[in-house]
Amino acid sequence: MRGLEVVPSGRPGRGRLYVNRPDGRAVAWYDRRTNRISVLADDRREAVLAALRPYLSGGWTIGPPPVPTAADLRRLTLRTDQDLAPNRPGERLLGELAYGSPGSRTRHRMRQELRARERMGAELDLLEESEAHWRALHDIPLPGLGLLDHLLIGPPGVLVVRTVPGRRQRARVGDLLLTVGRGEPTPDPRWIRRAATYAARVLTAPVTPVLALADASRVEVAPTVRDVLVLQPPTAAATLTAAPVTLKPPDIEALFTLARTHPTWSGG
Repeated sequence: MRGLEVVPSGRPGRGRLYVNRPDGRAVAWYDRRTNRISVLADDRREAVLAALRPYLSGGWTIGPPPVPTAADLRRLTLRTDQDLAPNRPGERLLGELAYGSPGSRTRHRMRQELRARERMGAELDLLEESEAHWRALHDIPLPGLGLLDHLLIGPPGVLVVRTVPGRRQRARVGDLLLTVGRGEPTPDPRWIRRAATYAARVLTAPVTPVLALADASRVEVAPTVRDVLVLQPPTAAATLTAAPVTLKPPDIEALFTLARTHPTWSGG
């Protein structure tokens, strides 16, 4: 079969490789964790193998797919331009820095924000790669709110994460405002609560708001802040993996499939 395209299901090096027709519909996929190729129609086997040949290694197997879950069926109809999973941490900032023309002060601030998002994003991606049943997304557009830095789905539940550069200064988290060093207070605690409320509505699941302070010398959290989780790289993953389990693996996959779909957020 001619015109097949190999498309990753997430960031490079993880997850599945899908073999899609020109219209974006999948005819097969290669699961790199199990080294198995699942083909939807046996008469396309040779064409699928030809498309995947550069990506295969070791003792791979090929055959019909297992009975698909609801999440699998939803993913098979997802067009590549609707998939948020390939987004890198700070994807939008990378584009603005590369192709925009901000002033020097704005560019410096954007670079600080990008480093913070990349650092936190790398920790979440490593958690996804090294631990079972964790899924991370980055740069999710929320109508009326802007861009959500990270969304994490795992055994403890769904978490929305706003990352703030600590700039090696003391950070103070209050009920309504966040202050880093001697800078002006910002409404990040209120913003992440609103983002969590929006995400809970569109995903129909409880969502925990999270503030991640990257490179802060010290973080002080007001005792009245009980609904917002405050994390710091590089200890964020250890905190998350120690949290109580609330979601089972099938629920994690179903929520991840829903969350990675762009229309999920635009239609909320």
